[in-house]
Amino acid sequence: MTDLALSSSLLSASTHPDPAFPRFHPRPAQGWINDPNGVSYINGRYHVFFQYNPHSARHTQIQWGHVSSPDLVRWEEHPVALVPQAGGPDSAGCWTGVVTSDDGVPTAAYSGVQDHGGHSQVVIARGSSDLVSWEQNGHVAASMPEDPLVTAVRDPFIFRFNGGRYAMQGAGLADGRAALLLYSVSDMENWEYQGIWLTTADPVAAVHTPAEIWECPQLVQVSSGEWVMMFSLWLSGDDHEHANGVGHLIGSLSADPETGLPVFSPVSGGKSDLGRDFYAPQIMQLSYGSADTEPAALLWGWANEGPGRDGRRGRTQEEIDDAGWSGVLTHPRVLSVVDGTLVVAPASEVEAYRGASVVAGAAGSVAVPGFAEVLVRGAGSGSVDLVLGSGDEAQVVYSGTLAAGEELRIFIDASLVEVYRSGAVATTLRAYPAPGESWTLALPEGATADVWELALPAQ
Repeated sequence: MTDLALSSSLLSASTHPDPAFPRFHPRPAQGWINDPNGVSYINGRYHVFFQYNPHSARHTQIQWGHVSSPDLVRWEEHPVALVPQAGGPDSAGCWTGVVTSDDGVPTAAYSGVQDHGGHSQVVIARGSSDLVSWEQNGHVAASMPEDPLVTAVRDPFIFRFNGGRYAMQGAGLADGRAALLLYSVSDMENWEYQGIWLTTADPVAAVHTPAEIWECPQLVQVSSGEWVMMFSLWLSGDDHEHANGVGHLIGSLSADPETGLPVFSPVSGGKSDLGRDFYAPQIMQLSYGSADTEPAALLWGWANEGPGRDGRRGRTQEEIDDAGWSGVLTHPRVLSVVDGTLVVAPASEVEAYRGASVVAGAAGSVAVPGFAEVLVRGAGSGSVDLVLGSGDEAQVVYSGTLAAGEELRIFIDASLVEVYRSGAVATTLRAYPAPGESWTLALPEGATADVWELALPAQ
């Protein structure tokens, strides 16, 4: 698509018949999306793939959708990238995976499942230089390990350490533990299984990342000595509710003195997002911003539709079917570690969506548009409440304390709310305004807020 076509694609969001449809988080106008996949920066463009059913708002017939951008602001929607191959190892879906450059060739490694059931396998596909066209020949790089203790495996992730290329997959074990499996990947088409790498038997992991299966495992370096490992914490019966959400471990990566294989040693951890509407993030390792030599990382997550929580109205499956779409990806987020704590902030590029200033330095009760960015500055202590509606129908969508010197950045994009607290992780929430309902921000004494309407930047 050309820039003109891109403009038309994004502008269609502003005329979408569903008022809950986000305008500033690019996704196809119809269909189901979930996990971000293959997030990468190749040949001067950011690429975000995602699990996608273009035919309905339900989690079936999963393919890979694809958008790309030169600047994290102007997004182009591309044709479907990967599709299930009849009779192939992915005939029941092209599930979570990554995209990497393999000797200059864009290469996808993803979980494939066959129609007749069975365990997922790592399937390889090769892309064109612009990542728009893909060749799928059904090549399997890694099958289920021949280990009776391993009962489930999924979601490959590739990382580099000490000049070598490695991969890991999330797993579940017969004794109920969640686990990571480690692979050496000197050849992208033939992964060498190294064994069970880490489990919830680790005391730090047991506290911060409890699960039956670690889904969508991620491992990135965020400073010269600190690595962040992140998991989506799957429990049986979750059915997209994800009660345990997403957790992370912070630690170091060193080489085993005998084998040279990487060893991850966690020292701390926590929740990676404080909302229940956040799952399956994927992180891209890069040197970001002006400090080109300092490791950094960008994250995208998935916010699903679903029943209301904590006094917020949700959507029934019938309402989702009628709307014809489900799921949205978050803004790109920058990860850092400060004093042993994970800090998550919106990528600075999203400031390009700031439009007209609505309010500057307001206090007390502040009216907020349905598409807005809000910056709240604390001066004392108290609670910040973001409320949708009024009277008996009012919903407190977000409530959180705010201390002197703290800041909150709040983004409202129709039914998606993202709250970023300085020095902490984010909170991702869904809420669905009824016709005529408006947003109000209640501030504690001394706090002030600046409010901007969101607007697409000029092409």
